[in-house]
Amino acid sequence: MITQKNFLFHAKSLLTFSAFTLLCGFNHANSAPDNAASRSRNQNCYVLVADRVFDGFNLLEYSAVLIRSNKVIQTGDAIQLSKQCSRTVDLGDATILPGFIESHAHLTFQNIPAEIVLKHGITTARDTGGPLLKPSGGAGTLRLINAGPIIQASGGYPLNIFGHGDHATTDQYGDIGIVVSTAEEAQKVVKDLVDGGSALIKLSLELGGETGAPWMSSHGHGTPPATPWPLLSLDIVKAIVAKAHSLNRRVAVHVGENTGVELALDGGVDEWAHIPCAEIRDELLHRAVAQHVTFVTTIDTLSACTGIHANVHKLSHLIAHNPDTRSKFIYGSEIGHDNVPWGINGEEMSMMLHLTSGEAIEFADVLNVFKAATSEAGKNLGKPLLGTLSPGAPADIIAVRGNPFLRFKLLEYPDLVISGGHFIVNNFKKTKANP
Repeated sequence: MITQKNFLFHAKSLLTFSAFTLLCGFNHANSAPDNAASRSRNQNCYVLVADRVFDGFNLLEYSAVLIRSNKVIQTGDAIQLSKQCSRTVDLGDATILPGFIESHAHLTFQNIPAEIVLKHGITTARDTGGPLLKPSGGAGTLRLINAGPIIQASGGYPLNIFGHGDHATTDQYGDIGIVVSTAEEAQKVVKDLVDGGSALIKLSLELGGETGAPWMSSHGHGTPPATPWPLLSLDIVKAIVAKAHSLNRRVAVHVGENTGVELALDGGVDEWAHIPCAEIRDELLHRAVAQHVTFVTTIDTLSACTGIHANVHKLSHLIAHNPDTRSKFIYGSEIGHDNVPWGINGEEMSMMLHLTSGEAIEFADVLNVFKAATSEAGKNLGKPLLGTLSPGAPADIIAVRGNPFLRFKLLEYPDLVISGGHFIVNNFKKTKANP
């Protein structure tokens, strides 16, 4: 069981700092080297110290992060790092972390304000269904990467539910879905998506009919069509995967039940954009882990699904007992659904923890949940420094008062948000440095 005794770390006040904090605007009156280059180097850096620092991999007690311009320079011993920069601030009983990565969102299609998402601790978001856009942000704004529209069968999901509605456009890549009918057409769409900025190719193999699935509602677009819904053929799925891989892109699938899962596995799809809603047959889950599939969670928004808990628990067991697999869970909350926060989702993390842990929750299980939203998520995007406080990583940093390893909810209301070195939220303005 998680206990405060096991996981709470206490600060050790060892440093003497200058009279004021960088977070209130920085005090440049501190003594600095006479050398102009050294002086400029000092003025272009700052050190953040807190009782806890999570670097994307481990939780460090009373540690610090050295930041210069828009990059992390080093994470480590507070005393040593304070010697490398004249501006240092101790946030006290707080936790510094990399900005979180949301790996399943529909911000653009659902008109979710990016600035709100950023203020609530997500510094990078991946749109997995919506208009095709070039990658953007990262220097004071939400870093947004996208898949573009979901490749689907004619008459199938998602356009059969969401339609075009207010999102109608003359651009065939400007909606949530795009229809293909042949392997050749599908491969052309994949190339167009990659040329247009897509970081991930997503397809739909949604048969429909799963009890509790949010996509079974009409979403205000009339009565949902009868199931089963049309699916892409195996030849088209294989053509999509082959073309995407040739262009160095992974393929994710929206899938909810056994038929779609089997088709995705036969086609060699890399990632499930959701844990499936209906309970999946054991042999298919075994195949998924053997084929190194990555699983984005979205457990909270699919909590009414009848199979979601069993699927996560079984997959977790299979991953734990297959040391050669590269399968892993990646945090995703599906920002854009009305039942989840527009930012970090503490409930998603709690569900991940309880469904992926063994009989007793160990601290390693807690770390894995945090890594799924930071360092592992960055690697899954092909950007291994993203979601970390490693040297050279972008200065995407959040901090909360208290210990979020004991209380995930704290993460939903960060007291500090930095995007690419730019301060977005700062509730530590009145924090004073140690005398």
